[in-house]
Amino acid sequence: MAQRRLHGLERVLGVNALFSTAYGNVGSSIYYALGLVASFALGLTPVVFVIAGFIFYLTAATYSEATAMYPEAGGSSSFARHAFNEFWSFFAAWGQMLNYVITISISAFFVPHYLGSLFWEPLRHGPGDVIAGIVVVAVLAVINVFGVKEAARLNIFLAVTDFATQLLLVVLGLGLVFSPQTLVDNVHLGLAPTWKDFAIAIPVAMIAYTGIETISNMAEEARDEATTIPRAINRVVIAVFAIYALLPAVALSALPVTQNADGTYQTLLGVGEDQGGFAGDPVLGIVKHLHLGPLQGVGELYVGLLAATILFIATNAGIIGVSRLVYSMGIHRQVPDRLRQLHPRFRTPWIGILVFSALACVAMIPGKADFLGNMYAFGAMLSFTIAHVAVVRLRVTRPDFERPYTGPGTLRWRGHALPLFALVGGLGTGLAWVTVTALHVDVALAGIGWLAFGVALYAVYRRRQGLDLATTTRVAVPKPVVDHEAEYESVLVVFEEREFEPDILATAIRMAARRSRGIHVLVTIVVPATSPINAALPEQELAAQEVIEQAKVQGGRRVTGHWQKVRAGQAGRAIVDEAREIGARAIVMPLPERSGGGSVFGRTLETVLAERPCRVIIESARGRRAAPVEPAAVA
Repeated sequence: MAQRRLHGLERVLGVNALFSTAYGNVGSSIYYALGLVASFALGLTPVVFVIAGFIFYLTAATYSEATAMYPEAGGSSSFARHAFNEFWSFFAAWGQMLNYVITISISAFFVPHYLGSLFWEPLRHGPGDVIAGIVVVAVLAVINVFGVKEAARLNIFLAVTDFATQLLLVVLGLGLVFSPQTLVDNVHLGLAPTWKDFAIAIPVAMIAYTGIETISNMAEEARDEATTIPRAINRVVIAVFAIYALLPAVALSALPVTQNADGTYQTLLGVGEDQGGFAGDPVLGIVKHLHLGPLQGVGELYVGLLAATILFIATNAGIIGVSRLVYSMGIHRQVPDRLRQLHPRFRTPWIGILVFSALACVAMIPGKADFLGNMYAFGAMLSFTIAHVAVVRLRVTRPDFERPYTGPGTLRWRGHALPLFALVGGLGTGLAWVTVTALHVDVALAGIGWLAFGVALYAVYRRRQGLDLATTTRVAVPKPVVDHEAEYESVLVVFEEREFEPDILATAIRMAARRSRGIHVLVTIVVPATSPINAALPEQELAAQEVIEQAKVQGGRRVTGHWQKVRAGQAGRAIVDEAREIGARAIVMPLPERSGGGSVFGRTLETVLAERPCRVIIESARGRRAAPVEPAAVA
């Protein structure tokens, strides 16, 4: 007998999966950020994106170091918990919640703008854009309550397609319309833009980079997280900076700054659609001015549909982010438990999804894209600043803690190795937060009001729970009742929850009896994308444990087992990893139901057969068995 590592979270995401997911979120921002920034920065828009990109680089280094230290979901909230206490963790989490709410709102708001440019003009103006945006949020909220399944391959495909399309636009733009002289002529320092507008544009430009939180929130599902997370973040930084440094230059060459009859300056990139501009669909505006000849119509249709699709998925990603964050906050007793409560059937935090999706719809009602952009900057700069400060404090309070990754630059001060990247980055994001708050009264009132309401809610809830504001207290989550050991050279039997089949176990017993091998039962529990991977699912966990107990009754003492939570589509990888870990000589699996039967084992079986480390026996409940599949030959 040998000790077998017990599974907690399913860590299956590598560098490519983390990168594609993060870029899918970060890359979507350019479809609305470009117009918002241009409305303020005018000819200095490319410069503003470069400055914001440098701050983003420093922020990415902070997230890399802190997430590698503590590979758990939560981002700046998790960092603040370790660096300070639970109150500051809540404060950061509440700021993140504002980010997610505005992400949902602003992404959905711009979907009809791109579709309207292609199909129906009223969608580009109020109230058509607001109504359509609310419909998008409502549909996605309902879908997420029922439990959306993330299509990992589709997300990767769309992220790659998005990056390739943006890169193609840059290449075409550099060849067809790019003009250094036009970029110089666009700038009238102190006048177009004014210094005030230039200062405002920098925090607004940061909204194009804020998807970096995504990787941190997926840390608990990352494989070899100490190396994959920093690498994925670095790839995102390089890819995003390459696009965002060049695409605005192409845009301002195609849509230069002009002077109006009244002496004011503008670029159609930042002018509303009702005035003939492209503030609502800036990337499509670039395509319309590339002069692609016979490919012009096809190019516009392709980019418009891609932009709408990417923004639709970004809206859904925001709702998924809300669902996971509200569950995490509930687990740490930061918000009332009711908000994180999972639906008894669909296993999703449905109340939290509906509440915060409704808030996103309310934020959309005024139809003010600039207000949404500034609110986004308010919440994002707050979260980033807290993350920077947390990393600085961790360097002081926990200097000897293992840091698999450290950011660039160190400042020695009073015996402490302070992170220079976090100091400079924190100064940049802090000043950006002060700027966007001080120069916009509506943003200050809404943002500070949001924070004040959250703090009051936190204080009242913690007091009613008999807890102080600073101590970390988690809700008791039932742990799996599993055996701590499993025999090597055993037979691995795989079931879905609630799907125990005596015939399948009987096959495993016959095989194991030949050489007195052990039998290990693995029961997979699929967790919806809208719930954290470690979400408490007591009903499903109990059902899975009952499957294991039934197997023990039938097979006797040689049978051990455990259940494991996986995402949709990841069960196959979990089975292969388990078989390798216990040295299984054979895997026994149920025969998949035919199309329409509802079984997740069709796709799972494909993965197991493709990567099988041993024989695979496919058994039906009626005793009809497929021929065993031998492991692939090893060269």
